[in-house]
Amino acid sequence: MLKLKIFFIALWNIWFYFLAGFGVVLLFPVLLIAVSREKWYPALFYLAKYLWSPIITFGMGFIPKIGISSDVDFNKKYVFVANHLSMIDIMLVLIAIPKPFVFVGKIELKKFPFFATIYKKAAILVNRDSYKSRKDVYKQAKRKLSLGYNIMIYPEGTVPEPHVFLGPFKNGAFSIAIEHQIPIVPITMPDNKKRFPFQFDYKYWVGKPGMARCNIHKPVPTTGLTKEEMPELKKKIYTIMSEALKEEGYC
Repeated sequence: MLKLKIFFIALWNIWFYFLAGFGVVLLFPVLLIAVSREKWYPALFYLAKYLWSPIITFGMGFIPKIGISSDVDFNKKYVFVANHLSMIDIMLVLIAIPKPFVFVGKIELKKFPFFATIYKKAAILVNRDSYKSRKDVYKQAKRKLSLGYNIMIYPEGTVPEPHVFLGPFKNGAFSIAIEHQIPIVPITMPDNKKRFPFQFDYKYWVGKPGMARCNIHKPVPTTGLTKEEMPELKKKIYTIMSEALKEEGYC
């Protein structure tokens, strides 16, 4: 029985990669044009939001349920931060956030064919082992913010092990927010770990279709804050996200 369950979940995982790859290949010519000019980035964002993400999300049997605080004004600039334990985290935040934002993501994802061609031009890539790369993120973020785009970062900086509730936060998102004096908006996704976790070893072959919540919380202002106050800000956001996840039934 266990082997049969693993077999079907394996097929389901393969189906995910098929959908993700199919969406990129299908839209590749248009996506390539969209990333050829920086000012055309919104076209890329909306293609990902309204076509690529729904194809994968609904194709896998996930039903997004989006909750947005009334205090969020999408006409303002924000640094969004979210917990990260699934590959569908990307699709869910794309569906949830209505205005263009730019991901800060791992440089390792450049290895995937087709996807890498688009990803390396659309996102801010960081090699966390390189001081120069981490420093360059701030320069690129400043550029994207000046063009009117928001920034989206997974502050844990990595995908925690399954037993970790919420990993410790890196400084990047908070440093950018303080430097540019723009609010941080916490996002919690309590269902994605049980729906489609990153870890696929023998003891962690789990996952199933169903509701996938994405809750966008009240913005936390950074006006007047300095770099010296960054640890306190980081702790505050961590507490907000941790408590929200507990209330939402995340485990």
